[in-house]
Amino acid sequence: QVQLAESGGGLVQAGGSLRLSCVASGRTFSGYNMAWFRQAPGKDREFVGRIAWTYDATLYADSVKGRFTVSRDNAKNTVWLQMDSLKPEDTAVYYCAADARPLAMKRVDEYAYWGQGTQVTVSL
Repeated sequence: QVQLAESGGGLVQAGGSLRLSCVASGRTFSGYNMAWFRQAPGKDREFVGRIAWTYDATLYADSVKGRFTVSRDNAKNTVWLQMDSLKPEDTAVYYCAADARPLAMKRVDEYAYWGQGTQVTVSL
């Protein structure tokens, strides 16, 4: 079992930045692919970004490419989501997810472990 806990959400003006953190516990963090998803009110949960446990390879949704950055520190059991140039449409609950399978990529059902989420609100 892996437990995930997100933090760092809040209210920010458009154009601003936030940095979300996700701390993992329970099992060896380094063997897991880590991802961030988000869910806005009335919408499905959607993929934001992913970082593999091998070579720290990253993958991003087109909507955030160039603005968001996923990084990890295996020694700290932590993954971050740096969000820059935030837009009102980035408003959502952001979730951290983990899975040990190498093909875990962009789909919600590819991830076995989830955090409780942290709210990000971007105002005009």
